[in-house]
Amino acid sequence: MGRDYYVVLGVPRNASSEDIRKAYKRQALLFHPDKNPNNKDAEEKFKKISEAYTVLTDPNKREVFDRYGEEGLRNGGGGFGFFPDPFNIFRDVFGDDPESPFQGMSSGS
Repeated sequence: MGRDYYVVLGVPRNASSEDIRKAYKRQALLFHPDKNPNNKDAEEKFKKISEAYTVLTDPNKREVFDRYGEEGLRNGGGGFGFFPDPFNIFRDVFGDDPESPFQGMSSGS
């Protein structure tokens, strides 16, 4: 059985886009590899959080996920087998926010 992206982000299944965005921001700040250089699991957790955000904020992907789960996304349920770079997602969400604790940090690439 695949991951439950709602559990990954800690949101209910009926979460709004704004709730998902807020949950992503909280989790991404906790597990960003630049903030956790000594935690081997941080990067993997960060990737899972980013993947969950990508699916749950895209109405088409979210619909496929809600019907068929993670496996539906990976096995032809709309052809969503590719997930973008988690660091690009992070930059898209946080942008050039001067309040971001990550200003001036590397992208991890």
